[in-house]
Amino acid sequence: MNLNVMSVLYALMIFVPLELMQNVYRIARLTGWEIGTVNILIGFTLMVDMIGGSMLLYYLTNKWQANFWTMILWFPYFVLFICIYAKLFPITYGGDTPNPVTGLLAIGGLIAYPFYILILNVVARANRGE
Repeated sequence: MNLNVMSVLYALMIFVPLELMQNVYRIARLTGWEIGTVNILIGFTLMVDMIGGSMLLYYLTNKWQANFWTMILWFPYFVLFICIYAKLFPITYGGDTPNPVTGLLAIGGLIAYPFYILILNVVARANRGE
């Protein structure tokens, strides 16, 4: 159970920033804010997510002694979140489609993310004394 909770948290930690990045135009259109304002808020949310999420996951990794399976098990939950989000909030307005560069950033982030999980697990294990 702890492993699944950790995997869901890891998946949410990357799902939220990626969806915010891909929905900049939608957020700007629905709120009436300028795109620059939306980008600043998304950047702030990304920093809070990374710092706060890292601290939470580090604490939970130490407490629950999570193992390296979280490097793999976050991905099915991430795909599940993407599918649910796509079904609940489909793009119905053509102006809401994200830039192609956003997809490249998402791919780069998804490739680097397992290494981030590995580093977090290694640091947590080293501080536990294993």
